[in-house]
Amino acid sequence: MKVLILGGSGLISTSITKQLLAKGEDVTLYNRGKSETRFPDGAKFIFGDRRDYPNFIKQMEEAGHFDAVIDMIGFSPNDGESSVNAFKGRIGQYVFCSTVCVYGGPAQHYPIREDEPRMPMGSYGANKIIIEDTLREAHQRGDFATTIMRPSQTYGEGGTIVHTFGWNTAYLDRIRKGKPIVVHGDGSCLWAACHIDDVANGFIGALGNSKAYGNTYNVTGEEWMTWNRYHEGVATAMNAPKPNIVHIPTDLLAKIAPKMAGISIDIFQYPSIFDNSAAIRDLGFQYTIPWVEGVRRTVAWLDERGRIENSDDNTAEDQIIAAWEQLTASMGETLKERVE
Repeated sequence: MKVLILGGSGLISTSITKQLLAKGEDVTLYNRGKSETRFPDGAKFIFGDRRDYPNFIKQMEEAGHFDAVIDMIGFSPNDGESSVNAFKGRIGQYVFCSTVCVYGGPAQHYPIREDEPRMPMGSYGANKIIIEDTLREAHQRGDFATTIMRPSQTYGEGGTIVHTFGWNTAYLDRIRKGKPIVVHGDGSCLWAACHIDDVANGFIGALGNSKAYGNTYNVTGEEWMTWNRYHEGVATAMNAPKPNIVHIPTDLLAKIAPKMAGISIDIFQYPSIFDNSAAIRDLGFQYTIPWVEGVRRTVAWLDERGRIENSDDNTAEDQIIAAWEQLTASMGETLKERVE
């Protein structure tokens, strides 16, 4: 199979490339050539800027026919339109990496299925919806077969472990050193993460698969965890002490640390568990890498490259914790006096 991947150097796309090359497929990557590649030799490259639409369309026309295109870097509505112009009538299938952020939160039903109403909380999910609709229209016109994939949190070698304050790796250092960590809310909200190798396998299962034509699939974690359990799993993977968790209401974090806690405010405060049964049935999707094992691999990759930040160099989280503890102590004393 002749496959073109738009992107190719990100987390999921790196794993897709590795697995396709291992299967002996003909793989071409289109990107700017500025990011580190983390897969064996064998892939072909076309270098360019996807946002330079006239040149992108010209390059794709010159590249010839592909059995399938996997789009890992479609973020702007114009990206979808340019892809239709570049590939209509010239490819067999277009596999688009969307996101579960299209659902927004809270959902109407759990676990969330693909037919859940799309009510995104921010521009990221809203833009993905526009691209989804553009590609569905192309499918209906017969320009090419469209398949839409919706991963949730993906992690693995090449990336880090997300947490209440985003993606900084100082979080891992805090756990390793036994420092307290902030967890939004009471830590009981449900979450699921999926290792890149499992997500990538779902994408590959869609390629050339007529069952996937015109359909949309969740490809997410199957190990539903509370956020408390999530962090405990990270500590276990690192052979660190049980994490010292400090629960702070998300509404308060939105007022005192809106940038730091942005992802928790928009996404993590809502249950995020998904029904993968369609992907399991049609694509052969499987969840094979348990959370603790996946974290162990990710942390080992970071350690080998010295990429875990020293938490002693950033005291913002310590300041938030100190202020919260002072506030709760003051509230406790005030309420105690009133009750008595």
